[in-house]
Amino acid sequence: MSLLNDTENMANSSSPHAALNVTSAHRAEILENPLRTYLLGIIISICGNILISISLNIQKYAHLRQCQRGSKPYYTSVVWWCGVALMGVGELGNFAAYGFAPASLIAPLGCVSVLASAVISVIFLKETVRASDIVGGTLAITGTYVLVTFAPHTTTHITAHLIQYYFISWYFLLYLFLEAIVFCVLLYVYKRRNMKHIVIVMLLVALLASQTVISVKAVSGMITESIKGQLQFIYPIFYAMLAVMIASCAFQIKFLNQAMKMYDATEVVPINFVFFTASAIVAGIVFYQEFEGLALLNIFMFLFGCLLSFLGVFLIARNRPKIKQQEPNFIAMDKIPSRSHTDKVQPEAKTKTYGSLAAKLMCNSASRTHDDA
Repeated sequence: MSLLNDTENMANSSSPHAALNVTSAHRAEILENPLRTYLLGIIISICGNILISISLNIQKYAHLRQCQRGSKPYYTSVVWWCGVALMGVGELGNFAAYGFAPASLIAPLGCVSVLASAVISVIFLKETVRASDIVGGTLAITGTYVLVTFAPHTTTHITAHLIQYYFISWYFLLYLFLEAIVFCVLLYVYKRRNMKHIVIVMLLVALLASQTVISVKAVSGMITESIKGQLQFIYPIFYAMLAVMIASCAFQIKFLNQAMKMYDATEVVPINFVFFTASAIVAGIVFYQEFEGLALLNIFMFLFGCLLSFLGVFLIARNRPKIKQQEPNFIAMDKIPSRSHTDKVQPEAKTKTYGSLAAKLMCNSASRTHDDA
């Protein structure tokens, strides 16, 4: 009200320069608010990814400690539950960040989690620093700076009416139709043809992730607008997007867990990051039109920053040291008291006897029977 009164007073006055200054200040205030919202989304996303990396290392530490003790399962550890709680807070931060910044920017910032996890594992878990970690970290930081600098700096108030308008646009309907066809083909190849290649599984995850990004940004944006005073919970599109978000997240986690069972984490993590980021960028471009009006140089530099982040994550996650666990299916004979033999007793699945020790006992029993006869 004070700014409006000042504007009216200056307009009634005889000084045109003063009126021009007030108008410029009003425009600066209008242009400053979207920038603050944009930076707030970036900060929330970075903090959320750092919390996720801390939580993963806490859970890893809890697993290592429980394996050394070997007494209770990991879910009885207070440390493990602290890690789970931190992960929930970090994911909540990422969820909130989609309501303030473009989806094509929040998704690439996931490389912060990989970079922070590598640093924390070196400091607290005493993992060795490799040359690829240093090069990868440098590329990831450089790529993050470039994509944040050249990303679209526009913020849109996500309302139910806007989501409905985006949802019935012909290019999104065409994109959704093509995505459904590709998903069905990949699912048929994966389930019926039993092709378990990592690219097929990660493509299934990425196609689901695109719908997750669209629905998460829609739900987060409508919640943000509701908190500001414009209630969005009365529209059916909010609950439709909430259902899509829950279903896509559930199936995405399902396929991702299947990939983790079949392949090593050093392969799954970088491929998942690349595919997820690419699907999020495409979803932001097609559904939310985030690159509309963006200069060609900004688009090129943004994609170049994403490429640097991809290379950095690949170098950090490549050939990470694995936790060596003792195989439970053999007993070293030199570990048995009063035994000097160095052979190993282990199960032999292709024979009727169980291990070399059982085979020797069977032979001795057979020889004794032969002697008695």
